[in-house]
Amino acid sequence: MDKIVYIRLRHRIQARPNQIIRIGDVAQLVADDSIVQLIEKVAVHHVNMSDKSIVVVDVMQLLKELRKVDPELDIQTFGAAQTIVEIMYKKKRFRPMFFAAVWLLLFLGAALAIMNFHEDVSMRIVHQKIFKTITGLEDDKPLLLQIPYSIGLGLGMILFFNHVFKKRINEEPSPLEVEMFNYQQDLDQYVIMNENKESSKKMDGH
Repeated sequence: MDKIVYIRLRHRIQARPNQIIRIGDVAQLVADDSIVQLIEKVAVHHVNMSDKSIVVVDVMQLLKELRKVDPELDIQTFGAAQTIVEIMYKKKRFRPMFFAAVWLLLFLGAALAIMNFHEDVSMRIVHQKIFKTITGLEDDKPLLLQIPYSIGLGLGMILFFNHVFKKRINEEPSPLEVEMFNYQQDLDQYVIMNENKESSKKMDGH
């Protein structure tokens, strides 16, 4: 009987408090159907309050549990060696006043940043010079340039972030999404490395 099992750990999964995490939850399995049915329900971790919000499941945990089920299994692993389990507790109640305060703070901060930038580069003087070059007239407030420029600035921000409210303009990720993805990758790597250090300390303590 062919007892080869191919395992690829998922990068990140979500779990509920007190949930029993099984091999089928954290890994993709390729083997005979009878073997998959046998091992996918094997528990590798029981979520409890001491886990806080993040748990790291290592491939070594899976191997130990699988050896208990059948020592003759030929296990082949691919990809990452850890799965990050994010524990989803009850969502906090939505607070409109807090949301409004954060939104106002971000709006004012962005507005001040744009205004300070335009003041630093003397954008008003640039508009005046461009207006005089095109029309031959001097105008302290060349609205024919400033209004289209302001509209174009807003449209440019929408195109840059690739979103109109919750609607995506196209399938390409925005620069902000790419930066958030890179940040999440770095954060996950830190969590994994920190978990490995904690595990080593526990082993040394024993």
